[in-house]
Amino acid sequence: MSVTSHPNAATAAQTVVRALLDEHRPGHCLPGPMYHDPAVHAADLDLVWHREWVFAGHECELAEPGAYITLTVGTHPLVVVRGTDGVLRALHNVCRHRGAVLCEAPSGNTRRKLVCPYHQWAYELDGSLYKARAMPPDMTPSELGLRPAHVGTASGLVFVCVADTPPPFEPFAATVAAHLAPFDLAGAKIAHESVLVEQGNWKLVMENNRECYHCRLSHPELAKSFPLAPLHSGGGSEDEARATAEVVAACEAAGLPSGFLMSDDFQYRVMRMALEHARSMTMDGEPAVARRWAGLPGEDAVHDVGDVLLYHYPSMWSHYVGDHALTFRMLPTGPTTTELRTTWLVPADAVEGEDYDLKTLTEVWLATNDQDTALVERTQRGVMSPAFVPGPYSEVEEDGVIQFVAWYTARLRAGLGCS
Repeated sequence: MSVTSHPNAATAAQTVVRALLDEHRPGHCLPGPMYHDPAVHAADLDLVWHREWVFAGHECELAEPGAYITLTVGTHPLVVVRGTDGVLRALHNVCRHRGAVLCEAPSGNTRRKLVCPYHQWAYELDGSLYKARAMPPDMTPSELGLRPAHVGTASGLVFVCVADTPPPFEPFAATVAAHLAPFDLAGAKIAHESVLVEQGNWKLVMENNRECYHCRLSHPELAKSFPLAPLHSGGGSEDEARATAEVVAACEAAGLPSGFLMSDDFQYRVMRMALEHARSMTMDGEPAVARRWAGLPGEDAVHDVGDVLLYHYPSMWSHYVGDHALTFRMLPTGPTTTELRTTWLVPADAVEGEDYDLKTLTEVWLATNDQDTALVERTQRGVMSPAFVPGPYSEVEEDGVIQFVAWYTARLRAGLGCS
């Protein structure tokens, strides 16, 4: 697959990307142009985003027939919709007439049809063409349905893939199933959403998330509950990991799978981790929601269930604590811009104003996201300087970043046929 549409441009772009990959030193930051060069961005889309499973949203958003969410994966606008037959589908959000985008809203409910606002071509929720006004009599409607993309669900999380042949999805779904089952995400309720457009390359956003080397001074709100040690990437000293070992043992004894599970290529992992003298990611460390996830054992059996963390490159990370869940969806919108959607989920029967206060639920991560946005934007400005020379990562504090960069560069090399 070429990194640009024109053969000569594709060859030139591949030459740029190959040279930058050869320049990269393992254990170091990527060369500066890999965070802003248009040729690298084109390669990222074609060789990563257009080939991998990308987090789209939640089954609980798509429970009713006609319910949909939209997202753009690289150059592909998509709509994920629940059909009248109950089947979840991913469709290319592009009219087969003259290419207008069908659904603009981030989410909604079409009820029974997808209708193009330009010339009112109408499609069934399975993507088949229903009506096209004043068209030639020899037109074949069966050949003009919306093009499908691939969709997969894992414990209430919805993923899409625009590749002709997607990579296997079931190994990921099976890996995370036992850890996520008690949270019943398919039956959860969305309490709040936040969307930011960060002025930084998507890799800088992911790298920032994969370490807490910066957390002590940058995230005073998060540091009240989230450990500063690199436990989330499998690191940390024996003393730092002791609290997590205790939480894991207690949860395992209560029937909650908690071990550290990771794919061989680092693309995804799930684990349970102890919070820092806290049971939830709130300012006081106490649960923000009075109701506990129904699938968890009672507090008498296990008082503190810690934080289940899930990562899946290239697009998502998430947290699941005893009273709520947080998911983060990252999508590149340009060489130096990234959209980040954060969603707070609570048990379905939790009532705002009675069982939870929205400010208490959201204030830690709203603040953290704003702080990370500023850090990413500051870094983006720096890596664009001709004077930037990639520095080494800390093997103690930034092993998660090293893993991500290893996964990413391996994907580019495989796609370009590099050794």
